[in-house]
Amino acid sequence: MISGENFHVETADSGERLDRFLVKKCPELSRSQLKQWIESGHIRLNGQTAKPSHLLKLGETVSLVPPPLQLPQIEAEAIPLDILYEDEDLIVLNKAAELVVHLGAGVKSGTLVNALLHHCKDLSGIGGVARPGIVHRLDKGTSGVLVVAKNDRTHQQLSAQFQSRQVEKTYLAFVWGEPRDLSGTFAQPLGRSSANRKKISSKSSRLREAVTQYRLLKKWGPISLLELHPRTGRTHQLRVHLSEAGHPIVGDPLYGKRHKKDPRLESTLAAWLEERPFQLLHAARLSFRHPTRGLKMDFEAPMREEMLELQKKLGVPS
Repeated sequence: MISGENFHVETADSGERLDRFLVKKCPELSRSQLKQWIESGHIRLNGQTAKPSHLLKLGETVSLVPPPLQLPQIEAEAIPLDILYEDEDLIVLNKAAELVVHLGAGVKSGTLVNALLHHCKDLSGIGGVARPGIVHRLDKGTSGVLVVAKNDRTHQQLSAQFQSRQVEKTYLAFVWGEPRDLSGTFAQPLGRSSANRKKISSKSSRLREAVTQYRLLKKWGPISLLELHPRTGRTHQLRVHLSEAGHPIVGDPLYGKRHKKDPRLESTLAAWLEERPFQLLHAARLSFRHPTRGLKMDFEAPMREEMLELQKKLGVPS
């Protein structure tokens, strides 16, 4: 964990809010977590408590004294993991679609975190009590490559790479319809929907930059296979960009429900698709620099079985 670290306010930082200043200095910590630390006195300004909204002045000193790390009070569970690579610093795995990454509302067990605690005893604590080792996440229903930190230094280094957009991510998705162009970019800013807090939307009152590049790989009339490259990492980004473009991901229970059945689909295939419990979205590739060795590492995970089965059912692309 970061401990006893000091930051000195320079000319370029003068006039910036304390919480925003810290988000840039500590990319491994969320803004909400930093706000909690400021309000609880674990972050001090010139030795005194301060508000998150404090406007910094040249020459001020910001000190971090994090609270003692709480050991996760989460049960270790013997859940099978498909591990692609592991060393003393990190684990790279192929997450199953049905596996939830961490505990949350209504999810008290059976998560990736439960499985990781059973697999190894040395996870990073920066993610907090409920999310040890978790650097990034994949939605429930999304399968594929995910990296986990086994110590705090690795967590900080990987988080900085994600924050500065040095990590390369490639996804595969079966979508309804066919994009007008063979390749392109979705760049609608996204934010939490005010109408439905479970959803993300481009019509939110609090929007953040979101950029997704796509390339058409195959098409079968009513369904296409796309390669996706998210350049930002917003919640549900790929699912929302595709849905709002009129090409929701096949099987998406949150953003694809209103898509009408295509009359070109053979009835047994249409029935099979109706039974898919999750979005047919897969994190196929992840590239980053190893936090300790500095080497570029590139990991791939094959498409999951039901996506391969759909390709077989669809037959020869048009």
